[in-house]
Amino acid sequence: MSTVQDHLRPRQEGSGRPSAAARTGRRTLRSSVLQEHLLAYGFLAPSLLLFAVFLFYPLLKSVYLSLHLTDPRGRIAAYAGLDNFTELFTSEKFYQSLKVTLSFTLLTVPTGIALALLLAALSHNKLRGMKLFQFIFSLPVAISVGTGSVIWMMLFHPTLGTLNYFLSLLGAEGIRWLSDPAWALYSVSIMTVWMNLGFNYIVLLSGLQSVPEEIYDSAKIDGSGPLRTFFCLTLPLISPTLFFSGIVSVIGAFQSFGQIHILTKGGPMNSTDVIVFNIYQDAFVNFRFGIGSAQALVLFAVILLLTIVQFRMFERKVHYQ
Repeated sequence: MSTVQDHLRPRQEGSGRPSAAARTGRRTLRSSVLQEHLLAYGFLAPSLLLFAVFLFYPLLKSVYLSLHLTDPRGRIAAYAGLDNFTELFTSEKFYQSLKVTLSFTLLTVPTGIALALLLAALSHNKLRGMKLFQFIFSLPVAISVGTGSVIWMMLFHPTLGTLNYFLSLLGAEGIRWLSDPAWALYSVSIMTVWMNLGFNYIVLLSGLQSVPEEIYDSAKIDGSGPLRTFFCLTLPLISPTLFFSGIVSVIGAFQSFGQIHILTKGGPMNSTDVIVFNIYQDAFVNFRFGIGSAQALVLFAVILLLTIVQFRMFERKVHYQ
């Protein structure tokens, strides 16, 4: 008496090979999978082309240039091997730029996220007029780096600037915001926090609005106060959003260039000379494309390392719903 497995097993021919129907079914399945893969790659082709032109090719070109010396036109003059990297890691200016970049990141990332989270927490409820505040707090995302830098350059002006005007009303002496080495990095950091506020605010506000209201109702019934609810309930629930915002903010801080180029040009006394601006000076001012490419690769490695460290240290504390 035949079993169920015998009925489900493909019928075999006398030679022990799969039957014609089974072979046809397998060919049809392989053809269907192949068509799905081709369709998927067809949809991905435009994005892959853009990545190849604007990401993969420049990366490979940077690796190639970092191993060579170039003339002022960017043409290869001689093979240098690892000499560019040796010069880079023995340069005091490179370590100074790295230190400035780390200080800039520490000044902007925690402050920007904390301020955006505070504004999002204050304006995410459904009271009348909150939409206006949400619109105002989101406005910086619509302003370009160049426009924002020009606006803040006027605010930071030592004699005509609004900030020193308010200080004079308080009887305080004006500050040389952009020309004093002690204040320049703080000034650029203030502008950067404001510039990134719109994006961080929108992301964190979306995270807060995704928390179900029933959870807050249950917390109120249990007698939980506003602060306890926020720190013990809200923050864990929006931890994925905070984690994403932190990763993006750190990467953006290490890649900052426009506001520094417009406001201080790396000065005064190299107090705002971050790595990206140093790359710009070496490659496009001094026409040392080899050393500039080497710095770009080192910056890529530093950002990659920091991203991995953040994933290893903080992702385990993220509570996904």
